[in-house]
Amino acid sequence: MTNEFGPLSVPRRLLMGPGPTDVHPRVLRAMSTPITGYLDSAYFEILDEVAEMLRIVYETRATTMVVAASGSGGMEAGLNSFIEPGDTVVMCSYGHFCERMILMAERLGANVVPVRSEWGRAMDPQLLVDALAANPGTKLVTAIHAETSTGVLQPLPELSRLAHDAGALFMADMVTSLSGCEVRVDEWGVDYAYSGPQKCLAGPPGLSPVAVSERALETVRTRKTLPSSWYLDLDLIDQYWGPDHVHHHTSPVSMMFGLREALAMALEEGLPTRFQRHASTASALRAGLTALGLELPVPAAERLNQLTLIQVPDGIDDNAVRQQVLDDYSIEIGRGLGEFRGNKWRIGLMGHSCQPGNVLAVLSALEKVLPAHGYEVGVGAGVAAASAELAKHDIRVP
Repeated sequence: MTNEFGPLSVPRRLLMGPGPTDVHPRVLRAMSTPITGYLDSAYFEILDEVAEMLRIVYETRATTMVVAASGSGGMEAGLNSFIEPGDTVVMCSYGHFCERMILMAERLGANVVPVRSEWGRAMDPQLLVDALAANPGTKLVTAIHAETSTGVLQPLPELSRLAHDAGALFMADMVTSLSGCEVRVDEWGVDYAYSGPQKCLAGPPGLSPVAVSERALETVRTRKTLPSSWYLDLDLIDQYWGPDHVHHHTSPVSMMFGLREALAMALEEGLPTRFQRHASTASALRAGLTALGLELPVPAAERLNQLTLIQVPDGIDDNAVRQQVLDDYSIEIGRGLGEFRGNKWRIGLMGHSCQPGNVLAVLSALEKVLPAHGYEVGVGAGVAAASAELAKHDIRVP
């Protein structure tokens, strides 16, 4: 029988959506390293390196490990491990991924108390104050640090303090924030943080590096009932990552090699330098978009540098513009989710995709595509404004 499929062929894209983003060539090379056994002592040394580097990027002395699942798996591992049926969970919600967390908790039989606020704005902590006062005995409070669906950076220290004052654990999504902006797990009192390598770390999707406080681990170990998911039981995963390396699952070896290299690169660049690179390129992108007359709905003080939310102009077909940018320029930009579906675009600048040339490339593409859809822009206006902003910064891409 003739094989009609042949070798794999995938179009080369410039990934400037909400993630995944471009993987650094050095990380790709690491992923092509010959596979070891996941119970090999040499592999355990790699796991120890990953755990130690995660403690640095999370700024924590807590237990660090990797859930062999995407960021959503890290999200569900926390809820699965901390929540027992009937437990009260207060969940801050101001975007699509906050709502996903609520759906997961409901499936676990928790008494879910959503604290919903306006999409595209940071949440007022007073809403959490009121919810905790109305729900004494709350076991867990959840929040998302960088809501990728809205482009908003949510301050966490006050939310964490309020949770702890109420005797609750505090769980935070750091999928988009880790290594792209300041993250301080210990100082902020985060009991459980989870992330993903496919954004600011410029690694492969499909893993979820996490940090778990001793209080949070003790909560898992002293549950009255076993977690509903064996695979996502943080206590069992911790036993594999711990000194005894108790067998739990088949670790995704090649992806772990990629994560290890991505973490090493972040530390070689230096976290403050990396944060500044994300801030400077975001500033240039916003200058260019504004010069094109596009509206940026998120208030300046609440904007996320890693992802910029753009209002789709009236009368413009959201999908048609994104598809032409992809077809003609091989650049991916993100569509809106949930409340923002069809009326917002999302441009990501994360990890290896976060570089000046990409800012100019996407602005140039929009300058060409938008007029074809009835939205006139000044030719070269966006690129000129971004270039002027970039000239103010010394940006070096590793």
